[in-house]
Amino acid sequence: MSNKTGAIFLDRDGVINENNEDHVKSWDEFQFIPHAIRTIRELTETGLPIFVVTNQGAVNRGIMSVNDLNDIHTRMLAAINEGGGKITKVYFCPHTPQEKCNCRKPEPGMLLQAAEEYNIDLSKSFMVGDAWTDMAAGREAGTYNILLLTGRGRWNVAPSWDRLGVDMSAACDVADAAYIIKEQLAGRPIITTDRFKSAFHTGLRPQEAWVF
Repeated sequence: MSNKTGAIFLDRDGVINENNEDHVKSWDEFQFIPHAIRTIRELTETGLPIFVVTNQGAVNRGIMSVNDLNDIHTRMLAAINEGGGKITKVYFCPHTPQEKCNCRKPEPGMLLQAAEEYNIDLSKSFMVGDAWTDMAAGREAGTYNILLLTGRGRWNVAPSWDRLGVDMSAACDVADAAYIIKEQLAGRPIITTDRFKSAFHTGLRPQEAWVF
């Protein structure tokens, strides 16, 4: 019998903190999305380890240094810990798309590395993100995937469906995703939430509306 546990994987920009068109290059530019800290505390209470998996190609583009990025993450984790939450580890990919690594999402490398290092059963895990690349990485790794409307999410619903089909959940924000995760863990699987339906239903194309 396997003693592996599931896990919760969170993208960073657009999920935990607000996106910045010119990248989040310092702690001064980092702004938590409303209720993100509280939600991470609630997710911590599920008992599943939480990992952040984030593309940070600005490092290899020379826009910021690894030290700058580590400083952001150190401060982010401190704020989350102070709020009662716990992130087990932050994984980041510093590569640009042109480098064609196996860790930059949509590749699943960061999830696979976490699974190997922490004895994670990816089939019992969740990937929460705001872009089709998050959903693609999760699908390749075998996780249950939840696309948010925060960050780039509003512009990634249709691309995610077009590229990957509709085999994923959708939520307004990370707090909404936490509700889906907790329902799944309680044996009450749901695809999306009433908040999402209310917020987005009128924007769906006719051929997509049946999903919700």
